[in-house]
Amino acid sequence: MNEEIPQYGMRLTVGAHSARPIRRIVRSYLGLWGMPELTDAVELAVTELLANVVRHVPDRSCGLLIMRHPDGVRVEVSDRSPEPPLPRDAGGDEESGRGLALLEAVVDKWGVEGNPGRGKTVWFEVSR
Repeated sequence: MNEEIPQYGMRLTVGAHSARPIRRIVRSYLGLWGMPELTDAVELAVTELLANVVRHVPDRSCGLLIMRHPDGVRVEVSDRSPEPPLPRDAGGDEESGRGLALLEAVVDKWGVEGNPGRGKTVWFEVSR
């Protein structure tokens, strides 16, 4: 039996204020899927990945895919930039550079998959 994975996906162009409506969408799906306890971690991680698109992808376009799994959720953000996200030394009072450290602190797993000729996908998973 091949059961389809519940998921939601969209293509979008993000800007400085895009995270708020995207967080609402994420919150709605987590509620629908009976996983409201994952909301804080998933919203924070999605916000960080979208902020990276705003800062590092010239056209700011990306794809967002949220997938429900029996034990949690997987989120993927795909963009056309071939450059992988790199942890930066964000010492002192710098306001940027902490995103990947924050991502690692709130999710169970994350990674990057290259899409040759089409950019990359940064993904994370949060379990119950």
